[in-house]
Amino acid sequence: MQQHQTTRQHRIIVIGAGYSGAIAAGRLAKRLRREDVAITLVNAEPDFVERVRMHQLTVGQDLAPRPFSEMFAGTGVELKLAKVTAVDVDGKTVTFTSGEAAEELPYDTLVYALGSGWNAQGVPGTAEHAHEIAGRPGALRLRERLAGLDAGESVVVVGGGLTGLEAATEIAEARPDLDVALAARGELGDWLSPKGRGHVRKVFAGLGITAHEQAAVTGVRADHVTTADGGSIPAAVTVWTTGFAVHPIARATTLEVTDSGQIVVDRTMRSVSHPDVYAVGDAAMAMGPGDKPLRMSCATGTPMAWQAADAIAARLTGGKIPKTPLRYFNQCISLGRRNGLIQYVTADDRSVKAALTGRLAALYKELICKGAAWAVAHPTVGMPTRPRPITPQAQPQPHPTTPAKATA
Repeated sequence: MQQHQTTRQHRIIVIGAGYSGAIAAGRLAKRLRREDVAITLVNAEPDFVERVRMHQLTVGQDLAPRPFSEMFAGTGVELKLAKVTAVDVDGKTVTFTSGEAAEELPYDTLVYALGSGWNAQGVPGTAEHAHEIAGRPGALRLRERLAGLDAGESVVVVGGGLTGLEAATEIAEARPDLDVALAARGELGDWLSPKGRGHVRKVFAGLGITAHEQAAVTGVRADHVTTADGGSIPAAVTVWTTGFAVHPIARATTLEVTDSGQIVVDRTMRSVSHPDVYAVGDAAMAMGPGDKPLRMSCATGTPMAWQAADAIAARLTGGKIPKTPLRYFNQCISLGRRNGLIQYVTADDRSVKAALTGRLAALYKELICKGAAWAVAHPTVGMPTRPRPITPQAQPQPHPTTPAKATA
């Protein structure tokens, strides 16, 4: 009697299809042979969301649809439109729901790219009264609210980081009839070079934006925000942009995570506690130059995705693991549609004197945004066309043996 074994494909699941997850899935599809791997991309929305443009969406600008079904057509990546509800990293399964139906899918390698959402920072009234633009649903709700405001009504953007600067200037430029203000915990643009800070102040003055500096917001109400010094700033609409909070699922697993819930990874984006899990983008705590944690951003997430995909492919095929440079070159800031700031930085993200400003900076930022979206929309362009086979050592366990039919 003969025995028959069937070698199955190595199952790779990528959860989350933001910049990092989508790029990782496409890069894996090009690096690995379809007969060797089954790549599944799980995401709740059918279209790619250009998160770096959410401030544009809030003021009524329409963004080009980018359906995943078109992006990954012909790549071998299977797309599942579903919401991830649980990850069992010990049992190596992902649970997700589509409609009311729940499904559990096993994996051999997991790429965790669920990203982040807005961070209310525990400030009273924020969840009830503030708007966020960390994702498309929040941006669309704010868009509707802004459209209903009458001339002279007040909008306060809370948070003086990149997102806050972009939101305040975009709203003020699109709606010059509104009273737009920004509340910053420190000085306006305090991390920028003197040239960068000066340009931001000049743009704010030109757009009529009031900057409340050293104004930590301690409470949000329906018509105003309160500050740590006991002050009050009128706000018919409050836009909250004070950082991001990672998706909570990782914290509910046995993965090693930081106090903020980010997955701790090594230089190849591999979990330090579970070697079959990789984390990319905002979900991961990775170290950059000078052993400083990489900040949550598209500029960080993209090279992290390259590194993770290449490391997975190399380990499966017995190749040499490449090292993608995880460093910074500049910070690109939109200041409305006709103005911008490109702040040049050191490898570890500290501002230097040099900065590009004005219309040319706005064009530069637009090219960066278009380039990032193009890379996601063309996931397998420019990659090796002859991927290597998986090595025998990396092959998953075969299905249980089954007796063959007896022959006469």
